[in-house]
Amino acid sequence: MPVPWEALIPFGLLTAMFGAAGTLLNISTRAQNQGKPARYNIDNWDSMMMQRDERLTGHKRGQRSDPVAPPGFDTNSIWYTERTMS
Repeated sequence: MPVPWEALIPFGLLTAMFGAAGTLLNISTRAQNQGKPARYNIDNWDSMMMQRDERLTGHKRGQRSDPVAPPGFDTNSIWYTERTMS
């Protein structure tokens, strides 16, 4: 059974395009996460820590090493107000 050599060119193009798209998606995701890989299986604790980190540093992946919070951290709470029916 002969090999259809004409089919190798489109196969190579498709393989290169899927590889380029996957690489660019990976680069874009890492650029948005400050060079760290994406997070998966985030539970409630992780989401609370991500919200705290975002309030401390301005980015959900940023962390601080100094123990002093920035000014205004005490007033920008994550507790949301609820509307009561009365």
